[in-house]
Amino acid sequence: MHTPLRPRARFRALLSASCCAALGAGLLAGAGTATATEPGPAESTATGAAGSKVVGYFTDWGIYGRQYFVKNMETSGSADKLTHINYAFGNVTDGKCALGDAWADTDKPFTAEESVDGVADTADQPLSGNFNQLIKLKKLHPDLKVIWSFGGWSWSGGFGEAAKDPAAFAQSCYDLVENSKWANVFDGIDIDWEYPGACGLTCDTSGREAFRDVMAALRAKFGKRQLVTAAITADATPGGKIDAADYAGAARYVDWYNPMTYDYFGAWAATGPTAPHSPLTSYPGIPEEGYNTAATIAKLRSLGIPPSKLLLGIGFYGRGWTGVTQAKPGGTATGPAAGTYEAGFEDYKVLRTTCPPTGTVGGTAYAKCGSDWWSYDTPKTIKGKMKYKDAQRLGGTFFWELSGDTADGELIGAIN
Repeated sequence: MHTPLRPRARFRALLSASCCAALGAGLLAGAGTATATEPGPAESTATGAAGSKVVGYFTDWGIYGRQYFVKNMETSGSADKLTHINYAFGNVTDGKCALGDAWADTDKPFTAEESVDGVADTADQPLSGNFNQLIKLKKLHPDLKVIWSFGGWSWSGGFGEAAKDPAAFAQSCYDLVENSKWANVFDGIDIDWEYPGACGLTCDTSGREAFRDVMAALRAKFGKRQLVTAAITADATPGGKIDAADYAGAARYVDWYNPMTYDYFGAWAATGPTAPHSPLTSYPGIPEEGYNTAATIAKLRSLGIPPSKLLLGIGFYGRGWTGVTQAKPGGTATGPAAGTYEAGFEDYKVLRTTCPPTGTVGGTAYAKCGSDWWSYDTPKTIKGKMKYKDAQRLGGTFFWELSGDTADGELIGAIN
């Protein structure tokens, strides 16, 4: 038995590169030949250049303890490098889309120092909060798109009820995303259902077709002009979470998928073995075959999902254990390493100085400092992953999440 694939942890504060390129070329030549359900004519093969989408998650709760504001995307230079922002998260409750944190989203007044344009919010303005700040950011970057992401680890339990009446759910989401109070903020919707037909924080029993039906209803309601995307499982094991839902059938309705190719391993397996949470490739001794990015992309492509509809996922954080004596992966541990916000989890911007890399495995980095053992991506390993992305002709890159990067955007710079 292995620990089920975990998603990125979403606590609330209210609460070698040449090898990779060769592997990518090999997978490109040998990926499955199944035909996707009604793919667009330009998407039925892997020919042509790789996509250049750069999608970064911005968390509404980051404005609290983390003090990461919409303004930080501008001051770090990240806004210039992003093509899309995924705003996380809206809730899913009673079969409907709902605000996740009204104070953060629409109500919180930002000071001049905190504001994108240096102008403080006033008590009489109709809209405050992150939504107003996003409007200001989009004025500076007219080509930047913002997508409202619903669900996530904590709120995916609501999708089962939503799936009972997909059309009503889609209507509720459209009404919320397109609300006149925050017109021009959002350019579409993202569904982060963890996981249809399988278990996450809760277990879903809505059936294999439910995800497809929900995405079809959303596309019908939002039409062709608005974006409809989804974060999906990366579990490529036989009979695993990818097999639990009709991701191939739903692919015709989405602009792209964000396979969550991170959190394959972590200190929820408290005694180890230690393993990198976001390996690009398999390696001798990996605790579970099918838990690596190349396996995930190969399986999704074998279903006939066009590579242009698949983005490569990167974590801007590390996962770690303590009580570790072995420097290389595969060692035993006594529990999760201490983290700033969560045990076993730490931002890249912290780890790069507190526990610098001591080795690489499977196309990502690991670090042993004292009795702590961490794994995380660095600018160097991200560049290797970008070579793989290009070889596979994937649609682009996405990452969780912006506040984990350095103040000058070191990781997003490596993506670009």
